[in-house]
Amino acid sequence: MLYRKYRPKKFSELIGQEHLIKTLQGALMVNQVAHAYLFAGPRGTGKTSVARILAKAVNCVDYQLEVESGRLKVGDSLEPCNKCHICSDFNHGSAIDLIEIDAASNRGIDEIRNLKESVNFAPNICKYKVYLIDEVHMLTKEAFNALLKTLEEPPAHVIFILATTDSEKVPDTIKSRTQFFRFKHILNSLMVQRLITIAKSENIKVPEEALNLIAQSGNGSMRDAESNFSKLVSFTGQNVSLSDVQEVLGLVPFNFVAEFIACLSAKKKNEAIKYINHAYESGVEMDQFLKSITDFFRMLLIAKMSPASLVAYKNELPGEHMQLIANYAVNFDPMSITKALRIFLNAGQYLRTSPIPQLPLELAVVEFLDSQ
Repeated sequence: MLYRKYRPKKFSELIGQEHLIKTLQGALMVNQVAHAYLFAGPRGTGKTSVARILAKAVNCVDYQLEVESGRLKVGDSLEPCNKCHICSDFNHGSAIDLIEIDAASNRGIDEIRNLKESVNFAPNICKYKVYLIDEVHMLTKEAFNALLKTLEEPPAHVIFILATTDSEKVPDTIKSRTQFFRFKHILNSLMVQRLITIAKSENIKVPEEALNLIAQSGNGSMRDAESNFSKLVSFTGQNVSLSDVQEVLGLVPFNFVAEFIACLSAKKKNEAIKYINHAYESGVEMDQFLKSITDFFRMLLIAKMSPASLVAYKNELPGEHMQLIANYAVNFDPMSITKALRIFLNAGQYLRTSPIPQLPLELAVVEFLDSQ
């Protein structure tokens, strides 16, 4: 899997989370690493990768020598060396002082009691013993209560890193005992650049328009985008085309959606319904098609209400797509766009239960054009 092969091994390889990387590196530089962290954010945005790099950095032999030397200056970009025996163990997944716990399957009080006993033992090789508890929100109430005291006053040789995709389920008593970092969705433009780098490294030929579509399929998750890219390479080999992306992932190209919207603009009911059926017969998932339609109308509304605001979305869509949206916005008034959004969003409620997958979208087309 490409996402495993290209998992970041140093801070500079992480994308989209510069705000928190800078803070962590600053703490490392002055040797003021916290005893407990809480990383929260959507899946596939780098929480586990950052945790592993942080654990490696605090234990890297060369890194610690640089910190202790006092030669570092503000603004220096310091990275784990990835050469010493400590870094080598971390990179190969054999670091015995990094203890990773999946709270989804080890969520009870007994597991936390065992953890509380083990933290008192000194690290085997490293300077710090690091506990990474993934999906920490899955712990039971009793387990959280058992963790509180240890989290507040852990031994000096222990660092806790808690990771979650649902920070609202983490008790405030736990949050208050950690340094809280929120991870953001990764911009499509950053994911495309990452995919281009991977494609060049793997000698994979793929047009940028296809990479744009793969990035969009990740919905802000780099891991999901890389996983989908792996799936495509397994299916097509070293040459990936736009049609391959559509067939394998069930996605619809931007221009196809634009042509569908053009039919609605011209009030061509039959043509619009034909587009829906053509998309379905081409292997496009109807929920993905619906998402693309609502995304398009959303951008039309932004372009109509505040054209200057489109600049804020330059990292989500290529320039030619942004120009196309600006051109299409001329053909719709704000009320029509708002009505279209409500009608197509309502159609989404029936997609899972409809015996005919394309029927909810066909009905949405009829309802929207009959209301014009």
